[in-house]
Amino acid sequence: MTEPTAQRNERLRDGLHAVWEGFIVLLVCINLGLIIFDSLFILAPINEALSNWLPELHQRYDATIHRNFQLIDLGFVAIFILDVLLGWTVALFERRYTRWYYYPFAHWYDVLGCIPLTGLRWLRVLRVGSLLIRLQRLGLIDMRRWAIFGVAHRYYSLLLEELSDRVMVRLFSRMQQEIGASDDLSRRLLEEVVRPRKERLLNDLSRRMQSMLETGYRDNRGAIEGYVGALIHQALQNNPEVTSLRRLPMGGRVADTLDQALADIAARLLQGAAEGLQSPQFQRLARNLADEFFEAWVYQDENTDLALEELLVDVIEVLKQQVLDRRWSRFVGPIQPPSPPG
Repeated sequence: MTEPTAQRNERLRDGLHAVWEGFIVLLVCINLGLIIFDSLFILAPINEALSNWLPELHQRYDATIHRNFQLIDLGFVAIFILDVLLGWTVALFERRYTRWYYYPFAHWYDVLGCIPLTGLRWLRVLRVGSLLIRLQRLGLIDMRRWAIFGVAHRYYSLLLEELSDRVMVRLFSRMQQEIGASDDLSRRLLEEVVRPRKERLLNDLSRRMQSMLETGYRDNRGAIEGYVGALIHQALQNNPEVTSLRRLPMGGRVADTLDQALADIAARLLQGAAEGLQSPQFQRLARNLADEFFEAWVYQDENTDLALEELLVDVIEVLKQQVLDRRWSRFVGPIQPPSPPG
């Protein structure tokens, strides 16, 4: 089946659904209109006014509709129940839901609207929304251009923001209470969260240590060698034996040569150490250092447990204050509506 044919079939199916929805919406309007009129008819002032102004219409309505209103409403209810069953059957045929029993939950307003109770009858008006969505999908209307749609979408978004903020604040408060009530939270965090990732953390620490040393030496090689040379020169200047050596004939040249030799040896040692960062020996050394750092970091006592719990509570409190700030409530301009369904 080609794509255009599939699209035409889908549009035809949506069109048939829209026609049926329009028919049901018309019946809903008629039914709700009768409910409103009959509710007003039983009021004494309105009943007397109709009896005086339109006696024939009053008598005919009272005899044919008002006295049989329950039966008439049950007739509408029967049609609405038939509509729910037909819609359920079509949904099963089209595989619209993953489970066969999802339909009445997805169309709860239709199911409740079939109950002939005054409070539930008004749920039938929600069928208008279903019809509008189908017309929007067919391209016959564009609700995004309606002013009422922009206003409704704006306050719907604000309502969702308010509800989500309240839920998040409640959740954060519950987390803070759990942290305060738990005696082994820090131990569980370290044992169940940190230690299982020890190998990855050690690999990352050793890699970062190696990269830091390589980059630091490469970018500051001259300064490092100059600093080491200055230290060697200062040490030789303060050494009594070297001072005595300088008093001997040719001793000053020997001391200067020694100074230069030691500085050159130190520079070669630094260069060799930098080049040996990739060696297995240094990898083992970096690994051992990272392991020592990790064990010192996860060491636990009463003070570290309390500090970790206070840290978590304060972090959650900052998140709560950020949520309670409600920056969305200061929004003034119109909210851009989302893309229409379908």
